[in-house]
Amino acid sequence: MAYRIIDTGNSASFPQAHDFLAQAQASGEGRVYIGAQTGQRYRQEQAESQQAPFVAIELDLECLGVHTGDDDDGRARNVVGFARFRLGDDAPTRLIELVRKPYTSPEALQAARAAFAAAGLEVAVCNDFPGRILNRLVRPYYNAALRRLDEGLASADDMDTTLRLGLGYPEGPIALLGRTGLHHHYRVSQALYEMLGQEAYAPARRARVAWQRHLQESGNASA
Repeated sequence: MAYRIIDTGNSASFPQAHDFLAQAQASGEGRVYIGAQTGQRYRQEQAESQQAPFVAIELDLECLGVHTGDDDDGRARNVVGFARFRLGDDAPTRLIELVRKPYTSPEALQAARAAFAAAGLEVAVCNDFPGRILNRLVRPYYNAALRRLDEGLASADDMDTTLRLGLGYPEGPIALLGRTGLHHHYRVSQALYEMLGQEAYAPARRARVAWQRHLQESGNASA
C-alpha cells in the first residue's frame, strides 16, 4: 500500500532516517501523520483524508479519540493511531503499537499494518487507551522497583542483580531508568496517573526528584 508522509516536526517514533520514511511516496494514497502537531494537521485535512485507504496518526500518550472523536460519525473509519515504543533517551524499538477505535474499518487497519510491516517493523494492535500496551504494563513495575529502593529494601545494584538473575531480564529496572533518563519515566508515569487515576502509575519520589532536577537544569541552560 503506497502512502505519503505528512511531517509536522519532531517525531518521537521516527527521529532519524528509517526504511518506513524512505519507502513513502509523494503520490501515495495512504496518509501517515508524524510529529508533534499531527492531530491539528489531521483535523485541518480531515475532509480530504476521508478518501484515503488508511490514515495513521502518530500519538504520544493520548487517546486516538482526542483527534477523531469517540463516536462514529462516519468520517474517521479509515483512521488509526500509532506509536513506536521508545524508552527515554534510547532509540525507538521495532515495535509499532497500532491503535484502533471500535468503528475502525478492518480494511484500513490491515492496510496500515501492512505498510509498517513492509518496513521491517513489528506491529501490535490495541484498543484506544491512554499509554497503549507497553506503558500500561511496565510503568507500574518501574514505579514499584523505585519505591522499594526509596524504602531501603536493598541497594540499586542488589535489586537489579536479583531481577536479572531471578527473572532473566537483560538489565535491571534501576539501571535501565538511570541510563535512559529517569525524568522521562516521570513524564510518562505522571501523565498516565493523571489520565487514569490509578495509584500504580503515581511516580515514585526518586522519579519526581529527577524531573525537578531536569527542569532546573533545562532552565539554567536556557538562561
